[in-house]
Amino acid sequence: MSNAKGTVGFIGLGSMGKPMAVNVAKAGFGVKAFDLRAEAVEAFVQASASHGGAGATSALDAATGADFLVLMVVNDSQARSILFDRETPESKTPLEALNPSASVILMATCSPGAVVALEKDMLAVRADVALVDAPVSGGVSGSTNGTLTIMVGCAPAAYERSQPVLSAMGDKLYHMGNDVGKGNSMKAINQVLCGIHVAAAAEALALATKLGVDRGTALEIVSNSAASSWMLRDRGPRMLQEEPEIHSMTQIFVKDLAIVAEAGRQYGAALPLSVAAQQMFVAADARGQRHMDDSSVIRCYEALNGPIPK
Repeated sequence: MSNAKGTVGFIGLGSMGKPMAVNVAKAGFGVKAFDLRAEAVEAFVQASASHGGAGATSALDAATGADFLVLMVVNDSQARSILFDRETPESKTPLEALNPSASVILMATCSPGAVVALEKDMLAVRADVALVDAPVSGGVSGSTNGTLTIMVGCAPAAYERSQPVLSAMGDKLYHMGNDVGKGNSMKAINQVLCGIHVAAAAEALALATKLGVDRGTALEIVSNSAASSWMLRDRGPRMLQEEPEIHSMTQIFVKDLAIVAEAGRQYGAALPLSVAAQQMFVAADARGQRHMDDSSVIRCYEALNGPIPK
């Protein structure tokens, strides 16, 4: 699969990954995408067919001959498995199958130290391949509209080379530094506020119920007052729904806020609100909400608050 702008292997076609991959195809890159779920690959092919998007049969198929390999996965463990695992003892790994001087664009939220370790192991196998540390923020709407915020840590040359691909997915690019891990350091800071804001929104709306205030009215008022936030406006409406559509699963905040807590321990930073928020997502996970939308954390507050007064 050749293309004048370059070929992109894209792995991870979830609620954010699929529209991101479609936007890369729309930008004129030759995109070959893979996900463990065959239906996700088919959905990408249908959405990008007019722009030349193609489905891959495996991670190796997506990576073979690619100039860029985008990993929109959950964590560094999945990224490692994709890059270093062999389909058969005789086959190449996806990392080995990339074109010369290719770039691996890691868009997962990981601990900064894990990204540094991944780069070290990659360079031991392919010294010509650059790792671009590029986590994102902006949710499903940002990924659909190509308006994500992308926080990047990598060498200047790798950043310059990857910029056209990144710009297809986000309109707010920040080069945080020349070392990998800097992008995910900024993402940890971002997730402090995101996690606390979601938990705070759930706490406030659960209080509204307890006080006998209509939650829809309460949400409308706080969304248009000094109390508003992006996360409140995005998650609040789903907190009012019985079975909200899944945009971002509860387990993501369990992981992301654990990364935040680890950073706090490592660098001696006080993070009491982040830890408290994480415990609400951990409780939601324990209640069987791991794969539900993270807005369902409000159910934990409702369980703690007990029956609604008559």
